[in-house]
Amino acid sequence: MAIRALEWRNGALHLLDQRFLPNREEWVVFHDWAGVAEAIRDMVVRGAPAIGVTAAYGMALAARAGDDLMVASAGLRASRPTAVNLFWALDRIEALRTTDASAILAEAVSIDDEDLQMNLAIGKFGAELVPLGAGILTICNTGSLATSGHGTALGIIRSAFAKDPSITVFSCETRPRQQGLRLTAWELMKDNIPFKSIADSAAASLMALGKIDLVVVGADRIACNGDSANKIGTYALAIAAKYHGIPFYVAAPSSTIDIEIADGRQIPIEERDGAEITMIEGVQVAPAGCPTWNPGFDVTPNELITAIVTEQGLFNPPFGF
Repeated sequence: MAIRALEWRNGALHLLDQRFLPNREEWVVFHDWAGVAEAIRDMVVRGAPAIGVTAAYGMALAARAGDDLMVASAGLRASRPTAVNLFWALDRIEALRTTDASAILAEAVSIDDEDLQMNLAIGKFGAELVPLGAGILTICNTGSLATSGHGTALGIIRSAFAKDPSITVFSCETRPRQQGLRLTAWELMKDNIPFKSIADSAAASLMALGKIDLVVVGADRIACNGDSANKIGTYALAIAAKYHGIPFYVAAPSSTIDIEIADGRQIPIEERDGAEITMIEGVQVAPAGCPTWNPGFDVTPNELITAIVTEQGLFNPPFGF
C-alpha cells in the first residue's frame, strides 16, 4: 500500500507525525513556515529527501502569507544541518527569484514529484544488485516515511521484493531514536515483506553467521569523493561488512550529493540532545546527570562503499561527482 509522510491539501502542509509511530497515526497541519521549521527540528518529519520537500512547502506557506522569504529560508536552513536535501530544495526555491506564491508552490510540488520518480528509479537500479533469496541488512528508516514515496534503501528492498518474495530483511533498531524498530518495521509489516528487527549490536554476528548477502543504507549527504553521512551506526556496519566481504551499498537521490564538499571531513554532523540516550519514551533509564555524546550521524569513508545507487544508475569506485 502507498504510504505518505507529507501532503499539501487545502492550502496547508499536512505531516504524518513520526514521533508517535507506530503506536498511533496522527497528522499535524501547518499554515506557517516557522511551524514547519520546528517540525523538521523536532523530527515530526525526518529523512533527508522528505526534509527537503517539507522545506519547499514551508517556503510556499511563507509566500502565501506574504512573509519575508529570505527570513523564512534562513529559518528553515537552521532547522537541521546535515541533510543537504534541505539546502538543495531551498536553493531551488530561491533560484526562482520571485515572491509569487503560485510559482513557489508549483516548484515545491515539482520537487515532491521528482523525488518520488527518483526513488522509483533507485529501486529499479538497486534491485538488480540483490541476489535471489538474499538476506539484506539495513539501518534507520529510508522508506516512504523518509521520502516522497517508495524510498531509497528501502525502495531497493521494495523493488527487490516485487521480483523475489523470498528475500529476508534484517532491520537494525537504530538507537537512540529507534527509527528502524519504530518506522522501518512499520513499513515492512504494511508491505508484508519478510523481516526481523535486530539490536544494532547484533549486526556483525549476523554477518559472521552468513545470514547477510548485502547491506543497503541511505544517506543524508554525500561528498564529491563518495564519503557518505548517514544515521549514526552506519560506519560500524560498513567496517563489519568490509571484514566479512559483504557488499555495502549507499542509496540516495542525486539531490543528496553535495558538489561543494570535497570529502566527508567537511560534512557538518548534527549533535542532538543527550536525553535521546538517557531517556526512552520519556522514562529516565540513566543515572541523573549522566554525561552523553549524541551525534545524529557518522561518515562512511568511500573505500568502504561498494557502489552508490542514484536515479542515474550505479556509481562505482573511484567516486567523483
